[in-house]
Amino acid sequence: MGHLDHATFGWLTPALSYAMACVGAALGLRCTVRALDATGRSRRNWLLTAASAIGTGIWTMHFVAMLGFGVTGTDIRYNVPLTILSLVVAMAVVGIGVFAVGYGRDRVRSLLIGGLTTGVGVASMHYMGMAALRLHGEVRFDPLLVGLSVLIAVVAATAALWAALNIHSPAAVAVASLVMGAAVSSMHYTGMFAVRVDVAPSTATLPGATVMQFIFPLAVGLGSYLFITSAFVALSPTARERAAYASAGRLTDERAVDVAPPGFRTAESARTPAS
Repeated sequence: MGHLDHATFGWLTPALSYAMACVGAALGLRCTVRALDATGRSRRNWLLTAASAIGTGIWTMHFVAMLGFGVTGTDIRYNVPLTILSLVVAMAVVGIGVFAVGYGRDRVRSLLIGGLTTGVGVASMHYMGMAALRLHGEVRFDPLLVGLSVLIAVVAATAALWAALNIHSPAAVAVASLVMGAAVSSMHYTGMFAVRVDVAPSTATLPGATVMQFIFPLAVGLGSYLFITSAFVALSPTARERAAYASAGRLTDERAVDVAPPGFRTAESARTPAS
């Protein structure tokens, strides 16, 4: 059996992957909170952004961690279509869970359905990504640890969605995202400790792309998307802030009328046709 190294670059990849998981979780939670305060098309758009953020964050976390994965006695390649499919599955299944919470009338039922769906989606993404591995040998999994990793994913997803429903302050969301990031990282490394590789030395060329040819550029691109979207969300006013601005504007107009000379009209009243 080949020796597995989960941190060939030391603590760099585990720390960076944890950071990506936290960013994705924080962005997803903030977008879900925004969605619950919105209606109509705005709610749908916020939920779509939340699903893409959580799915992208989890996928990026997984493959940044995989940058540090190595097996003694064999090179490693990745099947490109299957790897991309794992990203699509992550966003699609997480989207189902997020929309269940965003539009569900029974909060408890929606939370359970959303948590289960999202957790299974996270686990599916992980093991689909592992199925994309190409190496000289056979990959096996410890069923007990696989089951534990799926359980961690479901519990973590349910806790994250609960936080989106019940936690609204930015500080609380930040703490929840740190916890969610730790849970996702725990799920990943539990799943990785379940891996067993029986190496079959060979000089044949492996199919697929290397980490630096494919995984690294894609992870950098998705990481950039997360940070840019985070800046956009941070700068976008919330529904409460927009209501406060509108209320302040009406109050300003009312005060202007109170102190204005006879015949003065505000911009709003000037647009209103005389009866």
